[in-house]
Amino acid sequence: MSITQEMPEQPAEVRIHNFEEVALGYTEEQAILEAERCLECKKPKCVEGCPVNIDIPGFISSMKEGKFGEAIDVIKRTNTLPAVCGRVCPQEEQCEQLCILGKKSEPISIGRLERFCADREREAGVKDPVVAEPTGKKVAIVGTGPAGLTAASDLAKAGHSVTMFEALHEAGGVLIYGIPEFRLPKAIVKEEVEYIIKLGAELKVDYVIGRIKTLDQLEDEFDAVFLGTGAGLPKFMGIEGENLNGVYSANEFLTRVNLMKAYRFPEYDTPIKRGSNVIVVGGGNVAMDAARSALRLGADEVSIVYRRSDDELPARREEIEHAKEEGIVFRLLANPVRILEGENMTVNGVECIKMELGEPDDSGRRRPVAVEGSEHVVDADIVIMAIGTSPNPIIFDGSKGLEVTPWGTIVVNEAGMTSLEGVCAGGDAVTGAATVISAMGAGKQAAQTINDYLSK
Repeated sequence: MSITQEMPEQPAEVRIHNFEEVALGYTEEQAILEAERCLECKKPKCVEGCPVNIDIPGFISSMKEGKFGEAIDVIKRTNTLPAVCGRVCPQEEQCEQLCILGKKSEPISIGRLERFCADREREAGVKDPVVAEPTGKKVAIVGTGPAGLTAASDLAKAGHSVTMFEALHEAGGVLIYGIPEFRLPKAIVKEEVEYIIKLGAELKVDYVIGRIKTLDQLEDEFDAVFLGTGAGLPKFMGIEGENLNGVYSANEFLTRVNLMKAYRFPEYDTPIKRGSNVIVVGGGNVAMDAARSALRLGADEVSIVYRRSDDELPARREEIEHAKEEGIVFRLLANPVRILEGENMTVNGVECIKMELGEPDDSGRRRPVAVEGSEHVVDADIVIMAIGTSPNPIIFDGSKGLEVTPWGTIVVNEAGMTSLEGVCAGGDAVTGAATVISAMGAGKQAAQTINDYLSK
């Protein structure tokens, strides 16, 4: 039986000292060998697992023949951001999980093949996009994360006049401020944004909807609106010491590192505290990103503190293994109860309590229960909270009639339409923090809904 092609990577002892991409990408030979493993199933299950319905057998078939330009054309029929998805999508839980080969062997490395095709296109030069005749309709896209970029791309291709509004000084949303350079190079995100601008979309940065303009004003000026504002409001635990100097939300920490380029000091003089002993609270992909970034900034020891066991870690297994290879310490079945204060209101350690797993909770995972009398102190001078986010309510300022849930997420119907006529929403602003590809799927659905709405 054919063996999957392993992804070439920077050695752990080298990559912990730089922010360059860890995964180096397939060679042409590796890509073809991996593509040749595909069984070309008559009823491919892999497509069912893709939120944007890429014709996976179609593009892999082209790759087998070395027709990489044809392969990327197939991908781009439904996926605007293939270079991004090939790097950060959890394929192991989506398309690859349903691969028939995976039942007896390793599934096809669909994400790695998608990345290869996208990178090959970038090297050869991206073709000029084809756009429909202008419709005369205007659409506002609020937020330029994966949901917003996908919606903007599809709507611009349909011939609508698209204007993208971004609150920060660069477009890309979580792709640009949240995911580190060593997982997703920013040059790739910028090129994807440029592609959408070539489609005819206009980009306005440093533009906060809810402050500069309200949602109501956008409704007056545009024929339709898409809200893809993400979930950028960090959550904290509410424990003693969270107001101390040296306590960051993962959002702030990663924004300073990525968007404001603190990792390129002194070229970019972005203030960030580089700790000796860093504790990251949480077990998701954001926690892994924060921990691995802190290590590269020069910390002597970085620890992940997570209240469940290794089996329950929600991060991608690939990211967990990379973190372990790099020397990140995993303090599992533990939970912070207090952050200790040192001189000048700085962090001087974290008091944690041991946990044990009890009965399953509503999510199906076993509920962590504190072990009485097991308190202990872990050395720390930096604490990064990576325990989740919620949508920023600023978008709702000056808006009348937009229905939201008690958790601050936007209510939509199956088609992505909100309680306001002509206003759709998708991505983390609707679901809470989720994956890049699920946000893209929501952006694609909303674009179709807006198209249907404008045609009427």
